[in-house]
Amino acid sequence: MSRVRADEEEYWHSSKFRAFTFDDEDDELSQLKESKRAVNSLRDIVDDDDDDLERVSWSGEPVGSISWSIKETASGSTSSLDGRDSSLQKGSSSYAALPKQASSYSLSSLFKGRNKLSSFQSLSDALTDTGVRNYAPELRRPKAEYKDYSSDWSPKDTVRRMQRGKVCSLERFRSLQDKLVLLDEAVAGHDGNVITAVLIFLKRTLRREILFRELEVRQVALCHLIHFLRETGEQKFLLDLLRFLDRTEEVALSQYREHLNIQDVEKRREFLKGCIGLPFSAEDTSHIQDHYTLLERQIIIEANDRHVEMAGQSELFRKYPRKASILNMPLVTTLFYSCFYHYTEAEGMFSSPTNLKKTFKIPDKQYVLTALAARAKLRAWGDVDALLTTKNWLGYTKKKAPIGFHRVVEILQRNNAPVQVLQEYVRLVEDVDTRLNLATKYKCHDVVIETYRDLKDRIQLTAYKCKVERGSAEEEKIKSILSNT
Repeated sequence: MSRVRADEEEYWHSSKFRAFTFDDEDDELSQLKESKRAVNSLRDIVDDDDDDLERVSWSGEPVGSISWSIKETASGSTSSLDGRDSSLQKGSSSYAALPKQASSYSLSSLFKGRNKLSSFQSLSDALTDTGVRNYAPELRRPKAEYKDYSSDWSPKDTVRRMQRGKVCSLERFRSLQDKLVLLDEAVAGHDGNVITAVLIFLKRTLRREILFRELEVRQVALCHLIHFLRETGEQKFLLDLLRFLDRTEEVALSQYREHLNIQDVEKRREFLKGCIGLPFSAEDTSHIQDHYTLLERQIIIEANDRHVEMAGQSELFRKYPRKASILNMPLVTTLFYSCFYHYTEAEGMFSSPTNLKKTFKIPDKQYVLTALAARAKLRAWGDVDALLTTKNWLGYTKKKAPIGFHRVVEILQRNNAPVQVLQEYVRLVEDVDTRLNLATKYKCHDVVIETYRDLKDRIQLTAYKCKVERGSAEEEKIKSILSNT
């Protein structure tokens, strides 16, 4: 019995592990501590930015979590990673006692240069190991590939890379001085796209007062920004910039352009009425006034003509239906419309052509050209003759065309005027060569024969006889002239 008690005492008081001593450098616990310090020392070699990243295993579980530890321990007895150093696998008895795991590399160990066990590799071996690449594909590109985003690029280098189409981050230019140097380099590069890109960056990162003040002494960049704001329709920003620069006329013109975005005709009329008081130049003020008056006239004419057309009260509207509304049309188009549908109306009517001519001070040349085209389209040859006939103070009448009779002939021919009408105006062309060319081109034989007769050119008259029909009146006329000595 005493023997059994002695054995038990020996069992409980004996140990196969040695006691801890500070002086024992061969102690395995000391080796573990030294190994841990060696592993941690690799942390300073690798980029410390990865410490902030959450480390995950291939299963998606955070490293060190309970579920991850269970899965890793359970799979440890089934597989092992190939390509490990054979000398590290043999190890000491204490290392052999540790459980073998399926993968000796975690995601963090790839980037930190160490494995999970106590076996160590150098940093270069950990990053170049073929087996590791197979099990852990690269999740982040090397930092060298992010060189375009480096903070080492100067403003000049940044502009050059932007000119070559490289993506460069401008966010690193934080101070006002750096931003202005970047803008100056962009202007010196003479690349409009780069200048616009830099201006957008400055517009987003600077206060308006500061940006406007600096652009005031940089006219090239200022012109780029004004054009960009007009193209993108940033009207409020543009007006603030022009007011800062004290460009009152440009402010007024920019506000006037807003009428293009107003679709309702009544609202547009009221808007134009308000624009008359803006600080335009004298010439521009006159144009704004005419625009408002024209739109007011168009509203009246459109309402009346729509009513007449729908009621079927006009033969002209039934024969030639209107193709479009007259609202918001230019002055010349309105004049053509008036000459086409309202040519005979009295001057007191808003739709009268003479009323439009007097109100908007249309020159005689423009009025005759427009009215001639409108009446020739209707084949109203009597109105064409009256339009080109003037009476002097003695009561004598004569044909007069401010646009030239050669233009009259061309307009009449485009509207399929008969030869008799064309010949009347071809005869009125003063230049002989032009008259012969027009007469030959439009087959006005009488004019050609009379011109050669007046020139006493028997050779040309004989040659032209071959161009007319045999037995025609023109041929007889040529023979009669040639027989007259």
